[in-house]
Amino acid sequence: MRLAIFDLDNTLLGGDSDHLWGRFLAELGVVDGERYERANERYLREYERGELDIDEFLAFALRPLAENAPEDLEAWRRRFVEERIRPLVLPAARQLVETHRARGDVPLIITATNRFVTEPIAALFGIEELLATEPEHANGRYTGRHRGTPTFREGKIHALEAWLAERDEPLEASTFYSDSRNDLPLLERVDRPVAVDPDPVLAETARHRGWPRITLRAGIDPQPLD
Repeated sequence: MRLAIFDLDNTLLGGDSDHLWGRFLAELGVVDGERYERANERYLREYERGELDIDEFLAFALRPLAENAPEDLEAWRRRFVEERIRPLVLPAARQLVETHRARGDVPLIITATNRFVTEPIAALFGIEELLATEPEHANGRYTGRHRGTPTFREGKIHALEAWLAERDEPLEASTFYSDSRNDLPLLERVDRPVAVDPDPVLAETARHRGWPRITLRAGIDPQPLD
C-alpha cells in the first residue's frame, strides 16, 4: 500500500482548525470569550515553538465538548466548517491529493486536532482515512477526556503503525506532507518527507537534509520553494 499522508492544519488548510474552533466558540459565547481566547492564543504559540504540553492542551480543548449537548455541538460544527474552514481549503492542496489518488496512492490525514473537529474537514477533501486524537464518549456525551495516545509528535507514528498493523500492511513507499517541526518524528520515519510552507525549524531541517520544500499557497498547483 502506497500512502500519501497529510498533516491538516497549515498544510492542507490555510489555517489551524483547532485554534479557529476555539475562537469560533468564543465568538458564539459558548465559552468565556476573553479568558478562553488568551489561553487559546498561548497554546498556539507554544505549539509553534515546539513546547506544547499536549495533555494540558487537550484538557482545555475538549472541555467544551463535555459542557454542551451533542446536538448543539453538531450544529455549531456545521456552521464552523462552512463559514471558517471551507474558505481555507487550498486549491493546490486539493490538486495534490487528487494527483496522489490518480497514481493509486491511498490518501490519509493524520492530525493532532481531535476527530470531532477534523472529520468533516477530511470529508471536504474526499479523504476517508483519518487518524486524529479521539475524544472520549460516555452515555451519549463527550467526557472532556481523550482515548488512547494523542496523534501528536511520536503519537502520530504510534497511530499510523497501529492502523497499518490492522491491515497487515508495511510502511513503505510512503510520502508525508507537513508544515511543522512537531512532525519531525514522522517525517523522519517515511520514505519521502515533504515540507509544506514550513515553519523556520522545519524549513532549515529540510534544507539540511535535502527534503523537498513546497508551497500550496501560490495558485492552483503545488510549487517548489527552492
